[in-house]
Amino acid sequence: MKLNSLQALVAAVDEGSLRAAARRVGVSQPAMTKMIRELEVELESTLLTRSIKGVIPTPQGTVLVEQARKALRELDDAVVRIDHLNGRMVGELGIAAVPLAVLLLIPETLRTFAREFPDIQLRIREALYIAELRDLRQGEIDVALGPIPDPLPAGEFHVESLMPIRMAVVVGRASPLARARSLHDLLDARWVYTSVSGHTGYAQTLFARHGITPPEPAAMVNSTLALMTLICSGEFVGLMPLPLAHHPAAAPWLSVVPIREGQLEMTLGAIVRQEALLKPVVRQFLAHLQRAAGQAGLQNLPGT
Repeated sequence: MKLNSLQALVAAVDEGSLRAAARRVGVSQPAMTKMIRELEVELESTLLTRSIKGVIPTPQGTVLVEQARKALRELDDAVVRIDHLNGRMVGELGIAAVPLAVLLLIPETLRTFAREFPDIQLRIREALYIAELRDLRQGEIDVALGPIPDPLPAGEFHVESLMPIRMAVVVGRASPLARARSLHDLLDARWVYTSVSGHTGYAQTLFARHGITPPEPAAMVNSTLALMTLICSGEFVGLMPLPLAHHPAAAPWLSVVPIREGQLEMTLGAIVRQEALLKPVVRQFLAHLQRAAGQAGLQNLPGT
């Protein structure tokens, strides 16, 4: 299979149109059609279903596109590594970070890292819950910043601890749930979970650590704004890092519930794939993260 044919197939699926894919790849539409057809002949399979609305992958096409994406990413990584070994620090670094890391670590890290490596493009996205490490495994991101999941598969990831954190139960300022004194008092409350499935997440971890079956979620979010809006409404309860709950933008609207079980203690860390450590830029970014954590004295901040 030719590399340009695989690139053409991926572009066709991404764009949903052979014409748009041809423009993206920089070839004529007949040339695009020929490349896709060559793949189909070689594999003896139909890869795209064509209609007046565009193209969609067949099951066989979906399999090939998934593998082609991985192969193209690995080739891109190889080119970047060679550039780095030749002293050219260029490329892109993908980062997923929980809000606490965005607030306390990312600004200083980016300030010093970008000054030293101005040709590295940083792509940062927020993630309320990072224990589901699918994007990290698939190479969609290079670094995940968040509470370190327990356990992690041995040998698959490299983990660096950055700072201890405490996750507190929070409710709206006027909520009667602020009078709760234990997790048992909150079993019938409307919980907001920050997981994708509703069966994992930090709140579930808190209940499980105390031998209590977690309640079913009333809502699931993956946005800080959504989490705070629902909790501040007074109808919901959720889990939030103490520094965020005490932040001036949030403190007037939230109450930390003093449950007897205490707060969920975790460690904020950086998680990368083992093979990602071969990239000098990843190692440099981790060093700047550690420097930012140490410079800010985060380990000694009260309430973290």
